[in-house]
Amino acid sequence: MVSHQRFTILTDQYLQQIRITEEVRKAVISSGVVNGTVAVITMHTTTGITVNEDLECLESDIESALERLVPEDIPYSHARMLHSYGSTAGNPTGHIKSMLVGNHCLFPVMDGKVVLGGAQDIFFCEFDGPSQRTYHITVMGE
Repeated sequence: MVSHQRFTILTDQYLQQIRITEEVRKAVISSGVVNGTVAVITMHTTTGITVNEDLECLESDIESALERLVPEDIPYSHARMLHSYGSTAGNPTGHIKSMLVGNHCLFPVMDGKVVLGGAQDIFFCEFDGPSQRTYHITVMGE
């Protein structure tokens, strides 16, 4: 059995981490899958999906670490006129941060519930907002 759900969210900040754990839990329950896996994937190249603790101080630390790794104020090849798009690309850091964080996560489903560690939460990460964004939750199993 496979259950697939699409979610649209509106981010309201340039950099943002949005907890989506409850949406994943509800998708697993509504899928009817008892044992299997659940995949969460973003549909954008300047967003990410990650797993971590839901602590405000940790969110700030993650954003600071990504800023140190991928600073906004250096020249990037992507920050130029892209004739194929008809506009200037101004989001190279979003692409690189997305690549570092990753675009998906995968968890086991056992006894009809997503299996998470005691301190784990699932986050949608925005690196080029604000924008309307889409992610998918796919539950597969029996």
